[in-house]
Amino acid sequence: MKRRFRASSVYLLAVLALMYLPIVVVIVYSFNSSDLSSVWGGFTLDWYRELFRDRAMGEALRNTLVLGVLSSLSAAIIGTLGAVGLPRSRIVGKGAVEYIAMLPMMTPEIILGMVSLAFFSLLALPFGMLTLFLSHTAFCIPYVYMQVKARLIGLDPSLTEAARDLGAGESRAFFDITLPLIMPAISSGMLLAFAMSIDDVVISVFMTGASVNTLPIKIYTMLKTGVTPKINALCTLMFAATILVVVAVSLAGRRKTKR
Repeated sequence: MKRRFRASSVYLLAVLALMYLPIVVVIVYSFNSSDLSSVWGGFTLDWYRELFRDRAMGEALRNTLVLGVLSSLSAAIIGTLGAVGLPRSRIVGKGAVEYIAMLPMMTPEIILGMVSLAFFSLLALPFGMLTLFLSHTAFCIPYVYMQVKARLIGLDPSLTEAARDLGAGESRAFFDITLPLIMPAISSGMLLAFAMSIDDVVISVFMTGASVNTLPIKIYTMLKTGVTPKINALCTLMFAATILVVVAVSLAGRRKTKR
């Protein structure tokens, strides 16, 4: 019997085309010898060479990676402590506190940027890496908090109770039982926070100083003077790095499953 081509298959192909066809175009045109991204002029690797020679782009990439790592680490610590400690606390209005903790994720970034600008201006903090770090940590915390809270809801409380019955203290039970079980949620939340940090433009525009530049802001400012295939080369390298990270995580997960 011949298989019928279902409408769901057409829908799936259309979605995949919308998602990955632009990426394929960017990768192909990163090898374009023409200065115009929309006109094919032949194959070349010059844009990759020019990208590696661009010190300003390298510095912006380095600032972005450092900012993403520091803010996601801080968000992981604060978000995990909040998800674990808030249900155990005896403060009044814990539900309201939880909603307040989730506000940065639901508030438009333009508002967060303006509020952060006004707040740090009142504190007379110099705008630069410090204000970028504080603002990125603030809006990354809910992503970790949400992941860890969902994981804690699915945990069996009898595991911690059994550890306490065997003589373990509260801190020992947390580090030996709870923390290993919620570590996958912490890692996924941290990766999500890292992705949100390195992708942010709006808040970074408000928080950056004259001496600090991040990669999203660098690319955004280049749009005013015209985008060359050098940006396509940068996007291709970042996409390749993302694929490598995903493959490495997948292989590590399979090895743990086999054990």
